[in-house]
Amino acid sequence: MKVNVEKIEKNFVALEVEIEPAKMEEALDKAYKKVAKKVTIPGFRKGKAPRVLVERHVGKEYLKEEALDFLVPEAYFEAVRESGIEPIDKPKVDIVQVEENKPVIFKATVEVKPEVKLGQYTGLKIKKQESEVTAEEVQAELEKLRMRHAQLVNIEEGPAQQGDITVIDFEGFLDGVAFPGGTGTDYSLELGSGAFIPGFEDQLVGAKVGETREVNVTFPKDYHSPELAGKDAKFRVEIKAIKRKELADLDDEFAKDVSEFETLQELKDNILNRLKEAAERQADNRMKDELVDQAVENAEVEVPEIMIQQKIDSMLQSFTQRLRMQGLQLDDYLKYSNTNLEAIRKDYRPAAEKAVKIDLVLEAIAAKENITATDEDIDAKVAEMAARYNSEPGVFKQWLENGGNLEPLRKSIVIDKTVDFLQEKAVIE
Repeated sequence: MKVNVEKIEKNFVALEVEIEPAKMEEALDKAYKKVAKKVTIPGFRKGKAPRVLVERHVGKEYLKEEALDFLVPEAYFEAVRESGIEPIDKPKVDIVQVEENKPVIFKATVEVKPEVKLGQYTGLKIKKQESEVTAEEVQAELEKLRMRHAQLVNIEEGPAQQGDITVIDFEGFLDGVAFPGGTGTDYSLELGSGAFIPGFEDQLVGAKVGETREVNVTFPKDYHSPELAGKDAKFRVEIKAIKRKELADLDDEFAKDVSEFETLQELKDNILNRLKEAAERQADNRMKDELVDQAVENAEVEVPEIMIQQKIDSMLQSFTQRLRMQGLQLDDYLKYSNTNLEAIRKDYRPAAEKAVKIDLVLEAIAAKENITATDEDIDAKVAEMAARYNSEPGVFKQWLENGGNLEPLRKSIVIDKTVDFLQEKAVIE
């Protein structure tokens, strides 16, 4: 097989591929066997008629078309591998020559990854990011622990306060008529949580056990149910119980109850260390982001529209998966949010274009610096991921490979190593 590569406008290349006649004969034989199983020829069972009769029945041109369906895709992918181009879209194929005992010639025009003209990416200057942790942040974490381990105490007398958990029965009305989905029984509602419609919880502050209150609210204009959005409603709410969080004292006994530490000071030290590690990771990530932004800013590359649209597709797919995890379908989200796919894609576009440009520049740096993902790198990453899913590394790696996710993993490792390279070569002030 002969391959000739010609660069044409922008990021397009034309591959002219010449295939020896013997390969066409093999493809014709495959085509004959495929067609013979479908056609009915008197005197022969399907698939058993001689090739000459099948050819006479369907026509030589039809058999040629079937043969080319076998031959051209395989030859195209081989030509791509041989030429080293990186297509980013489907090719436009034109058959140039199909004649008996002559080579098959076809021309495939395809858009490829754009060339990146790198600017400065080593010796980039950047300020060291702050990663301090304050005593207030440690105290805030302790308070979260107190709230998490608080005891709930029933309040028999006295008014409900912000932060109390009220057990309520409620029924909602629009213009005096109860509406579907507006009722609840023995519902636990924490006042101040923002779980209900704005204003609902505030109107229960001060209520007592056994009291029935009338709550007046207006549904938000962007409320997920169109028939309720923007409407005024009244709720009849019965307070059946009030529970208040009783917080433990911050002392050594508290530390023993909620952790493996013996003293409050040990617990504080552990919280401080964890917060410091998290702050350092965040500072490190901010620094890496700035370095990548500088390297991209210094580079020149024209991002193809098809790559932007592909990235938007990927972002939209991830968003759809997140919605499903929350029990929502995309169509329902679009309806509740009063938006459409075109608007979402438009919103995604700036981030998608930036992400593609970052990928292209980092890939170019990796290629120039010969940064690769070794088998050891992949095995280490697989082991790390397998541990998170409580799986055996070998089984997890096979699962990734079966799903076609091993190559994307390899690319992500290369990108991470390239970002680490930028940081190693940076001038940190």
